[in-house]
Amino acid sequence: MTEIPAGFVMPNFGPRAAAPSPAQGQFVSAPVSSGPRKMAFICSKGNLDMAYPALIMGNAALGEGCEVHIFFTFWGLDIINKKLNHKLQFTLSGNTAMHMADLGRLRPGLEYRSMPQQLGGLPGMTAFATRMMKQQMADLEIPDVPQFLDLLAAAGAHFYACKLTFDMMKMIEADLHDATEGVISAADFVEISEGAQIIFI
Repeated sequence: MTEIPAGFVMPNFGPRAAAPSPAQGQFVSAPVSSGPRKMAFICSKGNLDMAYPALIMGNAALGEGCEVHIFFTFWGLDIINKKLNHKLQFTLSGNTAMHMADLGRLRPGLEYRSMPQQLGGLPGMTAFATRMMKQQMADLEIPDVPQFLDLLAAAGAHFYACKLTFDMMKMIEADLHDATEGVISAADFVEISEGAQIIFI
């Protein structure tokens, strides 16, 4: 049996199912949670490629019956800012994992090569990369960010804006997506997310 490290706190996912007693020589899987799960996402980045992971995982969690809470802080607040969330951008600069699947048509193997970082500094490259990513998402029938937020809200996700960032950016509540439940402190979100599985993006 694996030792639990000192100080580790296991999230409360509800009552656990009783584990069957193992027959001699048989392995028994860990007991499965039978209670409702709760997931909390912290969005700290405002780039297009940083917005989608939380929205996609939040949608998947809702589909599995989880309670979903999303806290938008620092540049991640742009995701729920109605003046900005339709204009989120994707850049090659600093993204060493950026590669283009379509390059494999030119020569097999090119689709796995990272794009040169110098390209990110060329005029128009951020706009080109953003258009390309939005088109790829549309081809996969993934909604754009504002529509995705609407769908998540309709499915029961809870959105919160970070008060510190909100004040720092001189925002007003009218700037926020209509489903945002409040402008709260980090301490407030710690309380809200008690017992949740927390994912920082």
